Amino acid sequence: MSETDFAAFEPKSSGDRTIMHILYGMHTVAWASLGTLAVIALIINYIKRGDEQDQLYEDHHSYMISTFWWTVLWLVVTSPLYLLLIFPGVVAQGIVGLWYLYRCIKGWLRFNDNRPPR
Repeated sequence: MSETDFAAFEPKSSGDRTIMHILYGMHTVAWASLGTLAVIALIINYIKRGDEQDQLYEDHHSYMISTFWWTVLWLVVTSPLYLLLIFPGVVAQGIVGLWYLYRCIKGWLRFNDNRPPR
């Protein structure tokens, strides 16, 4: 029977929590930077998720990553609506934007309560 080396598991520091809050904040206000902050946060999410040993943190990184990519997919799918008229495209992409904001805020609140994102 093998023994678990608990020294290999580093406890979460307040810095790790701060990074998660910053990433959620970057995703939440990404609209103000035309998505640039979301792309930067996405890159950091991928890097941090690969190094993560805490399941809660890994789940939140995955949640932010999937939220980003689903949003990109729905923005691409709704883009042809601009060819019909401007209004349907604006409405559709506005709904996608609100969904993205909802997911970011929901995940952030759940992380703040030490709960998994789903």
